[in-house]
Amino acid sequence: MTTLTRSERRVLEYIRRHLEENHYESPSYEEIARGVGLRSASNIQAHIEKLMAKGYLTKRRNSHRSIELTAPTTISPGSEELPLVGRIAAGKPIEAVLDYETISVPSDMIGRNETYVLRVRGDSMIEDHVLDGDYVIIERKNRARDGEMVVALVNKSEATLKRFYRDQNGVRLEPANPAYTPMHYAEEDVTVQGVVIGILRKYGKH
Repeated sequence: MTTLTRSERRVLEYIRRHLEENHYESPSYEEIARGVGLRSASNIQAHIEKLMAKGYLTKRRNSHRSIELTAPTTISPGSEELPLVGRIAAGKPIEAVLDYETISVPSDMIGRNETYVLRVRGDSMIEDHVLDGDYVIIERKNRARDGEMVVALVNKSEATLKRFYRDQNGVRLEPANPAYTPMHYAEEDVTVQGVVIGILRKYGKH
């Protein structure tokens, strides 16, 4: 079956749990919304339709509580689809490029906050084992601790992947390659967009 998004997985897991606990009486959209922590049921119908299209659910006609699991229903616990939102420079800063694609990521590499993926260009982080063509998993945050590898937006226009440090002169963005020099900026010129929480590598052609 098709890989599920994080939201679809939560909805499907709630439905399956509800069916098991309530003698296979399916939940209403309002119950699903409450069960997955949404204030409104307005988006549940869209999730249900996507789960039906992917083969995880069916609906009986002319029935108020009509949601059923397909048989057999299997949910792969191993991966989720995350947005691949662009390319990030591990060298000289470049503008982020939106690609509007998704990539399958192991579930245990998903952050608590919104998580997305960027593809690395350049070799300035090779001593941190981040190579040209790798994919970095980013948890969206606007603050970072010294030493964390971050996506930093410089001068509100250029994104780069570096180690983040504060010093007496502002912010230092540190490469992990002796061929590159650290970059120094005033603190107001650097915006942290996320922290690296994982790396994926595909062997073969990039």
